[in-house]
Amino acid sequence: MSIARICSRAACHQPAVSTLTYVYADSTCVIGPLATYAEPHCYDLCADHADRLTAPNGWEVIRLAPDPAAAGPSTDDLEALANAVREAARPLPRREPGTDMPGAPVEVTRRGHLRMLRDPDGNS
Repeated sequence: MSIARICSRAACHQPAVSTLTYVYADSTCVIGPLATYAEPHCYDLCADHADRLTAPNGWEVIRLAPDPAAAGPSTDDLEALANAVREAARPLPRREPGTDMPGAPVEVTRRGHLRMLRDPDGNS
């Protein structure tokens, strides 16, 4: 379940699309793409409030526009995902008993993330 972030402005319930950050040392407001996670000293803004934002006298507003080509998955991302799925689906090589460290349990069978182990000493 994903909880959408909403605009930080009072009484605005629109979805947030940008993040506002203040750089007090430089008297600068920076509006950029929505941050990956909400931070306490940043403000999430909807498109209307991000476009209409003005800064105090003597302050500069820097607007960082997101690259539209970078918004979607690239072919590299899709290829990496496909490779990860193939790797996860590949069966593990069977090991012969006694090839592992002495005294280590031996894997007998596997179902998903569960493994059945046999005690190499034969105690159980």
